[in-house]
Amino acid sequence: MPDDQQTDLNALAALARKGDRDALEVLVRAIQKDVYNLAVRFLWHPQDAEDATQEILIRIITGLATFEGRSRFRTWVYRVASNALLTQGRKRMEQAALSFDAFAEALADGLAPGTPEPSSSASDDPAEALMLEEVKVGCTHAMLLCLDRDHRLAYILGEVLDLDHGEGADILVITRAAFRKRLSRATQRITSFMTGHCGLIDSGNQCRCRLKIGCAIKRGHVRPEAPLFAQSLTHAQRFPEVLRTIRQLEQGRRAAALYRSHPDLAPSTPFNTWLKQLLTFESG
Repeated sequence: MPDDQQTDLNALAALARKGDRDALEVLVRAIQKDVYNLAVRFLWHPQDAEDATQEILIRIITGLATFEGRSRFRTWVYRVASNALLTQGRKRMEQAALSFDAFAEALADGLAPGTPEPSSSASDDPAEALMLEEVKVGCTHAMLLCLDRDHRLAYILGEVLDLDHGEGADILVITRAAFRKRLSRATQRITSFMTGHCGLIDSGNQCRCRLKIGCAIKRGHVRPEAPLFAQSLTHAQRFPEVLRTIRQLEQGRRAAALYRSHPDLAPSTPFNTWLKQLLTFESG
């Protein structure tokens, strides 16, 4: 977020602390998408992310008086969100999370050695393009669950959100050296796994999103009538071009670039209704 927007957020926070309800509403609406997308990447399931986001936004509103403006407001928001995510109970997908070794076996399941990838382009069939997007985002987010919570959050902050080490350390309330060490370990694990198994990162790998669609639907991991992650057909159809750009990078930089290429997700209509009611109550 540009510095001028950060300044605006800090100014809004100062007004909200003084009881300006209009400023509070603008402030919460400005940050709710950032909080939600952090939660989605950390928890995988959008419903769990919405539940967590509700808790986090309430913490932000009720704790706004503790924000003294010494840091960027977004940094403070991520600190509140990170603390909530790290201290809450394990959610449904976390409880079912696999180790990297077990995840590798799951990716290989149903793929016969030498299985050719279908030749059709993802953009040829809109329905298939959306299913490819669903499998791609769902699978790569699930890989993050192979990391423990501390390393997962460090990776999301440092690599996916591309925050600098100083801000990441401030958010997690650890030293810069500790953040760098945690991020380095997480990056090595994700990069190593993707380089060895993901066909998006290395075209020589066996696993292909298109080859996994049928299996994912059969097992209920993907529901064509109600996708969790594929919200934009335009983005899905553009991904082959994005992937070509990613594959031109050094291999060690491809995993992070793949995560950054995922579009931000929007919360559901019920969540937006809840948020509107919350802000109406706060303004009452």
